[in-house]
Order: sequence, then C-alpha cells, then structure tokens
Amino acid sequence: MSRVVTAKPISQDAISGLAELIDASGKPDKLINQDLCGRFHDRATLDVEGEVGISLFKSASFSMPFKLEMMERHPHGSQAFLPMQEGQYLVVLAEDKDGIPNTPSAFIAGAGQGVNIGRNVWHGVLCPLSDPGLFMVVDRVTDSPNLEEHWFSEPYMVQR
Repeated sequence: MSRVVTAKPISQDAISGLAELIDASGKPDKLINQDLCGRFHDRATLDVEGEVGISLFKSASFSMPFKLEMMERHPHGSQAFLPMQEGQYLVVLAEDKDGIPNTPSAFIAGAGQGVNIGRNVWHGVLCPLSDPGLFMVVDRVTDSPNLEEHWFSEPYMVQR
C-alpha cells in the first residue's frame, strides 16, 4: 500500500525555507541593452562549500502518478535546477526529521521556473514530465562526497 501526495503548482510561499523559486515574475530589477532586456538580478542564494560549476543534466521523462521511493540531500551545497526546455517538471521537497525526510510535499514547476534547493534539504530526483528533460544545474563540483540518500520502506505515490 502506498502513501499519496498531491502535487500543487509551485510558488515561493509554498517552498519557503526549503528552496527558492527562480523566475522572471514581476518587474525587472534593471533594464539593459537600450532598455530591450530586463535583468532579474540575483534570484537565488548559492550556498556551497568548495567550487561551484554549471553542468547540464539530460534525464528521461517521467509520468504521473510518480512512485517516490527515495529522496536525497546534499550536505555541502545547494543545487539550482534551471530547465532548458518547455514543459513541466516535478519538484518534491521534505523537511528533515531526525536525519530522514519528513512527509514530502510535491510541486509542479513549468517553463521559465527554476528552483534552487537549499543545502541539506531532502528532495526527489530530477523529474521532467516531458522530453527532452534538459536542465542546467548550478551546484558544487568538488569531488568529495556530497550525497545522502533515504529509501522509504513504503513509497509515496505523487499525483496531480
């Protein structure tokens, strides 16, 4: 028997304290290039021990409902996921409870919405809901260990 989590549209209020929503909502902070380009400045706080790099992740797409069997966290750095395609993706986050993920919350993010997951925050795997599943990821690139996984004895089913 699975436990059920319903995914909601992502918003900064909904993910506050766990992650930051990176988008171009509201008025730009500054206009550049003869006022033809709006700069939305400094939209996320990178919190990383060691070197920071930009990588590209290309993932197979997933479908809903999604079987959440495992969550992970990175104790030495935040991770920013920035989609490089149209379409939606699933973001699953959980607070820590005695060294394991508490009950997860699930969110649907869309085109033009990135997310910066805080250091040591439990999260699901990169989960694009359409192909090609291409993301720019800004995170720690130092070679020392930076991954903890927790496998649930009873999975969650994430639905819309």
